[in-house]
Formats: sequence, C-alpha cells, structure tokens
Amino acid sequence: MEEKPKVVVSSRSRRSETAAREFAFVQADIRAGVLSEYRQRAWQAYTRAAMPATSDEAWRRTDLHGLPTESFRLPQPGAYEDLPPVRADLLRPLADGQHGGQIILLPGGATIDLDEKLAGQGVIFTDLLTAEQKYPELVTRMAGQTVNPEEGKFAALAGSLAQNGIVLYVPKNVRVEAPLHSVLWGPGAYAHLSHLLVLVDEGASVTYVHESASPDEPGLDTLHAGLVEIQVLQGASLKFVELQSWGKHVWNFSHERVRVERDAQLDWIFGAIGSHLTKNFSELDLAGQGAQGRMSGFYFTDGNQHLDHDTQQNHLAPNTTSDLLFKGALKGRSRSVWQGMIFVAPGAQKTDGYQANRNLVLSDQARADSIPGLEILADDVRCTHGATVGKLEQEPLFYLKSRGIPQAEAEKLVVEGFFDPIFQRIPFEGVRERFQDYIVAKMSN
Repeated sequence: MEEKPKVVVSSRSRRSETAAREFAFVQADIRAGVLSEYRQRAWQAYTRAAMPATSDEAWRRTDLHGLPTESFRLPQPGAYEDLPPVRADLLRPLADGQHGGQIILLPGGATIDLDEKLAGQGVIFTDLLTAEQKYPELVTRMAGQTVNPEEGKFAALAGSLAQNGIVLYVPKNVRVEAPLHSVLWGPGAYAHLSHLLVLVDEGASVTYVHESASPDEPGLDTLHAGLVEIQVLQGASLKFVELQSWGKHVWNFSHERVRVERDAQLDWIFGAIGSHLTKNFSELDLAGQGAQGRMSGFYFTDGNQHLDHDTQQNHLAPNTTSDLLFKGALKGRSRSVWQGMIFVAPGAQKTDGYQANRNLVLSDQARADSIPGLEILADDVRCTHGATVGKLEQEPLFYLKSRGIPQAEAEKLVVEGFFDPIFQRIPFEGVRERFQDYIVAKMSN
C-alpha cells in the first residue's frame, strides 16, 4: 500500500459561521402520489436538519450566509411557457452523434422521446411524474435505495419536494447502443428540485448523458437541489456523463451515489462550468466483488464562482477497483474546493484505489483547495492519492509565442494541454468538443 499524508493546498481564510436562514417551503408543498410516504419521511428529516454552516466539517470552505432562502418558490404546471426556451446547443447529441431517447425537464413540465425499439425491449426512460403514474412499483423500488434523505438538509429538501426528475430502467441483458440524453432546464427565479433514478439490471449496458443548465439571468437568484440515485447490478455496465452549465445566478446543491454490484462497471464523467455556488456530494459504492468504477471530473471557474466537490470512493467488497481524476482551472476571484476520500471496509482485500486532483490557477486572486484522504481498514490493498495546484508554465508559453502564436492563443493551448488527460478518458467526441467550447468561452472572458 502506498500512502501519502493528507494535503491541504492554499491558505485558509476566516469564514463566517452563520448558517443561512430557513426556506419558505411548507409541508403542503409535498406532491401526492406513490412516493408520498417516502416524501413525508424526507420532510421530517428536512425539518429536523439545520442549515449547513461553516462550523460543519463538510461545509468549512463553503459559506451559505448569502443564500436568499426566502425568495425561492416552486414552479407551477406550465410555468415554462413564459420563460426562456431551451438553448439549441443543449439538444445536440453528445455521444456517438445520436440519441436513443431524449427528455427535456422544464419548470412545470417535460417533453419525452424514446426510440420505439428500445421501448419494445422493456427500456423505461421517462420523467418522474409519468413514472409514478405508469410504473409505481419500479419507482418505489428505486427511490431512497442509494441516497438517504437524512444525509443532509438539501438531500432532504430534494427528497421531499422534488417536482421533476428522470426514471431510467434497463432490463436484464439489454444492451442500449444509442445513448440516452436528458436536460434539466432551469430558468427563472425558482427552486428547481430534481430526483434522478437509474437502475441498470444484471448484464445490461447503457450510456446516459444528463445536463443541468439555465440562461444567465443577472439580478435573479435561482436554486437547484437534486438527488441522483443509480444502481448498476451484477455484470452490468453504465457510462454516465453529467454536465453542469447553470447560469451564474444559480445556487446548486446535489447528493449523488452510484452503487456498483459484482463484476459491474461504471464510467462516471463530470463537467462543471456554471452556477454562482455549487456544493456537490458524489459517492461511488463498490459493493460487489470485482466491481470497477472510474470518476473523471472537469471544472473551470471565473468571476466569483465557487465550486465545491466532495467525492467518496467506498470499497465495500474484495477485488474492487476505483480510479478518480479531477482537473480544474480557475480565473478571476473564483474558488474551487475538492475533498476526496478513499474508504476501504474491513475484509475488502485486494482493493486498488486511486485519486488525484490537479488545479491550474490562472489569476492571482483565484484559489484552489485540494484535500485528498484515505481511510483503510483492510491490510492487503493498494491505494494512492495526490493533489497539486500550480500556475501556467512559462516555458511552453514562451515556446509557442516564439513560433508566432499570440499570447491569448498560446494560453488557451496550454490550458487545453492541461486538460488533455481528462479528454483522453472521455469516449465521446461530442462531450470532448463541449468541454473544449467551455475552455474557449472561459479563456475569452
């Protein structure tokens, strides 16, 4: 076992320990339906939980005292009709140039499209409201199975009041060749509360791309709180691409967990360039012998953005493998936080776990905090971790400029080279192009 000491990069500043005030939501906002009992339990957890404060370990570097809790309201049915429409670029296929199905989640509604051949094979890909009406047993089988609403204030909020969401079920041994795609579109000064449920049954495989996005609407405050619950059963395979391009007025919170069973495989790809503030909890549970999981993260901040990603790789069975690489770049006065942990349970022998976080700071006022960690309760394992924060190297910049390349273009090329290890882990040209477009837009600001 190779282990390095825990690393804290960059100095800590004094932070306010004042928690944000309570939201104005009430129990009557809970939607009736097959999940009523689950939602009532989540509501009780919500009312018991205090708003996070910087005195809480998980929130030490993310301060919510500016969160305007009393201004948010839930969208009513059809609210999207009076709001900006979905951007056309969000509807383009990002994986293999095609869609096997596409869902657009809108404030107070949804549009659904699924290939008839996939539907004939038993694939279910629909919005949460429709699934509760048509597939109640499936929904109750999936909700609350990987994320417990009692894990936090925002988990309980999304669990109790989620107005929109996705249900994806792939039956045993069904291989979905064309990727599935969904977009959560969140314009307006609303609370967009979402719940994604995915179950890939034994021996099945699928690629699923989900993007959360909104226009930039200066002067507004928008909230998103979401749950992502995914189960990848024995021998199954899932490629899950998750993109976040919220407007810079959005407060974004999510609790996500994927459970990977015996001999199953997960390839989980993150991309984050939006929001005013994000706090994301992402956990990978390797629950069955031979389970494998890879997590690849890309983020780029500017202005006064604050992105906080809290990742956990849980090795709960023998002979499991995890591989995490997150890379980020920062401009302006922005800040990123990455906190990572590899946990190896007693008896989880032959574990192979890796995590790394690399940051490129492009301005003197930007800041990156990087905190890797290990908790190992087995004795026959291989676990490594590391973290770096650095600035643009002058030597490659000088070389490029000496060949007649302007300063701005040279910096863009060096930043693209920094992110190339992440791009190499992405099997979809469309997703790589989206990330490259993000870099161009951020570098040109």
